[in-house]
Amino acid sequence: MAQATAAMAIHPTAVVEDGALLGAGVEIGPFCTVARLARLGEGVRLVSHVVINGQTEIGARTVVHPGSVLGGESQIRGNDPAGTRLVIGEDNVIRECVTFSLGSAKGHGVTEIGARGFFMAYSHVGHDCRVGDDVTFANGVQLGGHVDIADGVNIGGLSAVQQFGRIGRGAMLGGIAGCNEDIIPFGIAFGAHAKLAGLNIVGLKRRGIPRANIHALRAAYRAIFLESTGKFEERVASARRQWADVHEVREVVDFIQAPAKRPICRARVRGQDAAEEG
Repeated sequence: MAQATAAMAIHPTAVVEDGALLGAGVEIGPFCTVARLARLGEGVRLVSHVVINGQTEIGARTVVHPGSVLGGESQIRGNDPAGTRLVIGEDNVIRECVTFSLGSAKGHGVTEIGARGFFMAYSHVGHDCRVGDDVTFANGVQLGGHVDIADGVNIGGLSAVQQFGRIGRGAMLGGIAGCNEDIIPFGIAFGAHAKLAGLNIVGLKRRGIPRANIHALRAAYRAIFLESTGKFEERVASARRQWADVHEVREVVDFIQAPAKRPICRARVRGQDAAEEG
């Protein structure tokens, strides 16, 4: 029988394996399955037809809607799931048919989801991903393995991020986009082969970033991505020197200069979409 810390509600059609730990006030609806290594925090609610597999930890007050499978084995050939984990933070909303994979033995062994995320129907987080706090994934967002998504990222419906990709804090990726390059913090990108289209100014204002910092970040963006003189690396280094006292600029520069598997997503060139379609 599942272990619990206080009163809980388990529908008679649900299956909760011996060894599962359920926090106070957990609700497990009809036809749910909870594996023996699962850990559900206080007030977690599984609406119905939810599968919690493997060594999966779900933070307090998270709500999981029908058809979701959390803690499925990594979708890679020759995988050994032993010892791999999925860790989900508090206060997430996980809508219908969402899938989060366990980490992989070939990776760092854990898939991590932050707090207060909103994951719409059919979105998928692959093995060994790290997803930050306060993210929003629209319907059908797909992350390959080893993707890093920072805090406050918004991704539009039916978009996909290639394995080992990175999306920086507060960035936005438009709908029906293919992202195979790293998107800088506070950037906006869209397109079948996503390219930068500017900065998430609305998001910066909502975060209370001072106006002077926003102006500096816009100037740095133009200097790095829109100027044609000098090499890209030189423009990045120059931006670091020129705006050394602006935190947001330093964050962008640090992101660009950090070791990574994917190249940095560059700015869209005027008329590029028409040229690609032609």
